Amino acid sequence: MAARLWGASQFPYLASALFATRMVAIEQANVVAVDEAWRLYIDPALVDKWTVAQLGSIVVHHVGHLLRDHAGRARTLGLGTEQAERWVLAADAEINDDLVGVGLEFPSVPVTPEALGFEPHRFAEEYFRGVTAGQPPTTLRAAQPSAGAPESTRDCGSGCDGLPRSWNESGGMSEAQRTLLRCQAASEILRCCRGLLPGTVPIGLQRWAEVVLGARVDWRKVLAAEIRRALALVSGMVDYSYRRPSRRTAAVSNVILPGFVRPVPEVAVVIDTSGSMHEALLGQALAEVESLLRVAGRIRGRLRVIPCDAAAHGVQRVSAARQIELLGGGGTNMGEGLAAASALRPRPNLVVILTDGFTPWPNEPPPGIKVVVGVLGEGRVAPPPWTRVIRVEET
Repeated sequence: MAARLWGASQFPYLASALFATRMVAIEQANVVAVDEAWRLYIDPALVDKWTVAQLGSIVVHHVGHLLRDHAGRARTLGLGTEQAERWVLAADAEINDDLVGVGLEFPSVPVTPEALGFEPHRFAEEYFRGVTAGQPPTTLRAAQPSAGAPESTRDCGSGCDGLPRSWNESGGMSEAQRTLLRCQAASEILRCCRGLLPGTVPIGLQRWAEVVLGARVDWRKVLAAEIRRALALVSGMVDYSYRRPSRRTAAVSNVILPGFVRPVPEVAVVIDTSGSMHEALLGQALAEVESLLRVAGRIRGRLRVIPCDAAAHGVQRVSAARQIELLGGGGTNMGEGLAAASALRPRPNLVVILTDGFTPWPNEPPPGIKVVVGVLGEGRVAPPPWTRVIRVEET
């Protein structure tokens, strides 16, 4: 119960999955494994040796096997006993890719894509094909326990590879119940992505949840709505100004009355032109600028665009995306572009940043400016919480 509570406090969007997993003590030395009916079998000796955080980390990891249906995916590949060990490594790498560095305390060195010699953010099937294609055995040392850590086997159970184990109990959750639980966990993950905990959910889990629920938010509509909302707040504001005297001034002697003015919104766009922004992403960025010009008709001819890599490269006032000159190609720091936009006069009410996400961000928001970040491609660096983040996906 302590391990479950620890896991739920670290990953609140996994709470329903963690508390639905039943713990079963077995007399199998150094075994921690799950079956497809959402039971976790564990040697009590390991519970005595590990801390609550270590045990909680192991529970979160194994719940990852169940959520991602690694057993079903292994059956789809037609895997047998001889491929089970390599599949477990590939499945572990897929899970740990999202979990390493976010507060877990594994009792042994976790398997990661980098430890197996692969690029991160891929599927277990891709890692498995690479491992079986002559992967040197020395790279499997990543699966061995770290110095001084309690030893356990590299066997994640039938819930990972779909092969029965002697200790598996009968019964348990039905297929319908398991599907319902996965949908509930996916719903909680997406709720955290949109609500109280934006930017805290690993991108791999977020995409898994979107696939499970089969419903994606139209990012174009979300981005357009955010821009319209920001412009409406400014356009709807009225103020008094002596530059335009009131028509009622003639009715009052010796007094000049100020008139109402309706300010025109000022919008600036910062485009990431660093080396990581390849041609396809830059094309997406230009397409979004064109969409912005269509959405905000009143600012056509007043839109200011700032190309930025590690530094801002001047300000371009455009009325069409084809007029933009994309300068840059070096490092990345969108904070420089945001600072350049904040220094503009007249000061913008809305700044839209189009980036692949691989950039540092300032700690504090610019005062009085709404910031919308459109993350292009596979960007994983979470923008700060004071921004409105829209993930722009390829059509």
